[in-house]
Amino acid sequence: MTNIFADFLSSLSLVNLGLAFSGVLAGIIIGALPGLSATMAVAILVPFTFALEPSSGLIVLGAIYTGAIFGGSWSAILINTPGTPSAVATTFDGYPMAKNGDGDLAMSISCMSSFIGGLVGVICLALFAPPLASVSLKFGPTEYFWLAILGLTLISTLAEGDNIKSLIGACIGLLMSMIGVAVVGGDIRMTWNISFLNSGIEIVSAMIGLFCIPVILDLTSMKGKHLSDSETPKNLRLKESFLIVFKKKFEAVRGALIGTFIGILPGAGGSIASIVSYGEAKRASKNKDNFGKGEPEGLIASETANNATVGGGFIPTLCLGIPGTPPDAVILGALLVQGIRTGDTLFTQQSSIVYTFIFGLFLATIIMLPLGLLMGRYAYKSIIKIPKEVLIPIIIFLTIIGSYSIQNNILNVYFMFFFGLVGWILNRAGFKASPIVLGLVLGQIAEQGFVQAYIIGNAQDNILANYFARPISIILVIFILMGLFLPALKKIYNRKKNVQTNQR
Repeated sequence: MTNIFADFLSSLSLVNLGLAFSGVLAGIIIGALPGLSATMAVAILVPFTFALEPSSGLIVLGAIYTGAIFGGSWSAILINTPGTPSAVATTFDGYPMAKNGDGDLAMSISCMSSFIGGLVGVICLALFAPPLASVSLKFGPTEYFWLAILGLTLISTLAEGDNIKSLIGACIGLLMSMIGVAVVGGDIRMTWNISFLNSGIEIVSAMIGLFCIPVILDLTSMKGKHLSDSETPKNLRLKESFLIVFKKKFEAVRGALIGTFIGILPGAGGSIASIVSYGEAKRASKNKDNFGKGEPEGLIASETANNATVGGGFIPTLCLGIPGTPPDAVILGALLVQGIRTGDTLFTQQSSIVYTFIFGLFLATIIMLPLGLLMGRYAYKSIIKIPKEVLIPIIIFLTIIGSYSIQNNILNVYFMFFFGLVGWILNRAGFKASPIVLGLVLGQIAEQGFVQAYIIGNAQDNILANYFARPISIILVIFILMGLFLPALKKIYNRKKNVQTNQR
């Protein structure tokens, strides 16, 4: 106990507090720029940590990661472009809120939700790291396949009036995910002899194109302001946002727990966590019809989940040496450079470093709340005041820089504009970008899990048992069936209830 208290005091040193503040600030700014993901934010600033003490270096990297995940919500809310891939689901209700004149409220709700998600993730990291890490080891190809299928069942949830078009959009995304060299087997598919496509579709460039470019094209043709300003006094709308989040506190904790759990699964990441959390929130909500139109509950679900993956992702990283998310892989590399070996012995032989880092991550999450609220308020007011004629070129410039910087390849920029044009045409035809992105994100995970599970099952001469007889797989299949059939059964039940009521 004494040692833990000493680690806490160590995290409160002026150096560590300054590093946590600077890291959160830098992370928010980088994360808010389209294309500059949390992974990139951490990777850019890793070299600056080598001269620091191991615990201090970890604190600043964790703070950057925390800030970047939250910062991704800004561009998602203000210009309908996820600043980071994990903010995909934030666009669904965040941008409609901004268009309706509640952008300042959306920014505050996003910050508070991110705070709750980050806090739950850190608490789980501190209390349950070893046992939760062992759970992640039980996830094999079969479990990842069913997890991806569970995500794909959310297509009907994300549909806005037309399930058929949403399914077609998801199929387009799945086909896009199959372009390039197969993740298992190495077959080259649908590249049309274009060598650049061998590595597949770059997801971030595709997302920027599908979400942002249609908005830019619509802005050029619309009259009046690009965003409506609220009639409320110019403040943070703290009381209003606090009451909304407090009212949805159980939903917020549920989203945070979903994010933490998915965060501990290697390779899953915040984008899957936010989409799954959003889907579950919509399924359980009494305001299903408001989702996609500016429903705060949808924003809460997304932001609590993606920020909870920060703490959740560190669980397998520190306990097993297996990165839970892409930024964790970069941080793991920084740990190795510092001479820190992850695993069970880390919490015993180098516990001081670990717990100082955990407390530092906790402080970074707390710092994010007031800093995010203040910066978010001014970001929103600035965006509103900028004329469209100035804003549109700025957004285009940021999207070009973001797409190019992913791989330092101009072809990513061309693909971004191509997907943007395709997305705009599909949007005019009634197709939404979200099912396409869902298929693109989950396609490779589903394919890899299915093929690997088939190979393992075939080698064991029992393919069906490998898919349906594993304990975690059974649980996931049950959730999938519930997601597919419960809404239909509920509709039938409500219809019968209404008929009985009318007969009376």
